[in-house]
Amino acid sequence: MITRFAPSPTGYLHLGHAASAYAVWQAAERAGGEVLLRIEDIDQTRCKPEFEAAIHEDLVWLGFAWAEPVRRQSDHLDDYRKTLEALRARGLLYRCFKTRKEVAAEIDRAPHDAPKAFIGTELSEDEEQARLDDGHSFAWRLSLARAKDALGPRFQALEYCEMGKGGARTVKAEPDLHGDVILARKDTPTSYHLAACHDDALQGVTHIIRGVDLAASTHVHVLLQALMDWPTPVYTHHELMCDETGKRFAKRDKSVTLRALREAGARPAELIERVKEI
Repeated sequence: MITRFAPSPTGYLHLGHAASAYAVWQAAERAGGEVLLRIEDIDQTRCKPEFEAAIHEDLVWLGFAWAEPVRRQSDHLDDYRKTLEALRARGLLYRCFKTRKEVAAEIDRAPHDAPKAFIGTELSEDEEQARLDDGHSFAWRLSLARAKDALGPRFQALEYCEMGKGGARTVKAEPDLHGDVILARKDTPTSYHLAACHDDALQGVTHIIRGVDLAASTHVHVLLQALMDWPTPVYTHHELMCDETGKRFAKRDKSVTLRALREAGARPAELIERVKEI
């Protein structure tokens, strides 16, 4: 087993992160596997060096160790550009100039029985060039229709293995739920979907253990893995840790960051006991 813990340095780690890290390291320990630490810092407006340093400090304090070197996604943007270009060269991507507000409005106008997913309309070459000449922002979207054509019968057979407390089960992947997803923007060479799938394949990750809030992303990831002939890992999506009111922990909840708890005198073993039951 090779698995990974892949936080984004957009704030200090909290109890929810500790719970997820514990799930990752425990699974690797039971299987005699290896854990990779990966810093997913493609969002350069929100990611900060001090948060990245704190990730290392907090994980060491909790007693976790990982294989070196640590991959920082911001150091490998050319890797993602090349993958994006490979998809574009196959005609699988198109430029979408619609704003988030326009996309949301189109989704709202869809029939009630239709999936709440955005399917774009490609512009003619002249229209697209005019937008580019005027400096309009755009996103590179993966055309679901062209992806279906590229995969043929394989599209309907897309699936992945979900490992839960009740054992393994096969889940049918349904990329239609997400429509034409964004894989990059004009000034950002990659999205979370593209970078995470690229790195999982590059690093030989065989098992992905993450929160249930990311379960829906798996449908997109399985599609990308098929298009790029990348292996599909085994997935586990654990429940999220919540406070006494049932609210999930978030980075904005500064009172429950691991740093704050450590400074208040908490001990690693005490925190591990709190998070190990997710």
